[in-house]
Amino acid sequence: MKRLTRAPKRYIADTGLWGAAVGADAGLVTSDGNLLGRLIDTFVANQLRAEVAVDPSRPRLHHLRDRDGRHEVDLVADLGVRGIVAIEVKAHSAPSPRDARHLAWLRDQVGSRFLAGVLLHTGPAAFRLTERVRAVPISAIWG
Repeated sequence: MKRLTRAPKRYIADTGLWGAAVGADAGLVTSDGNLLGRLIDTFVANQLRAEVAVDPSRPRLHHLRDRDGRHEVDLVADLGVRGIVAIEVKAHSAPSPRDARHLAWLRDQVGSRFLAGVLLHTGPAAFRLTERVRAVPISAIWG
């Protein structure tokens, strides 16, 4: 954990504004997996930030990346003394344990402070990926 960067990750608060800023219409976004992933990542981060704002425990959300760029976790919810929950966002419907490798890496780094890892995806079903890491549909944010 000594090799983490401190540079923030920036999100545009409105995904429509994001699309206009990058010059992307629906056709371009759906035909470019990289753009689609960035759009979904932005959308989910904004939705989770709104949920955190009304959560009585007030978790703090962070982005985690090591200096070498080998490991990156989209969002880490810091619950203080209770631990952390790590969140990855994937723009596909059938995630595999490989898609959760950064969550597993963080779990192994922080041990018992790691309460859970969640890989949010576009598919319909929730299922276990690895120890303390689950794949969960993005739609579960509102469920």
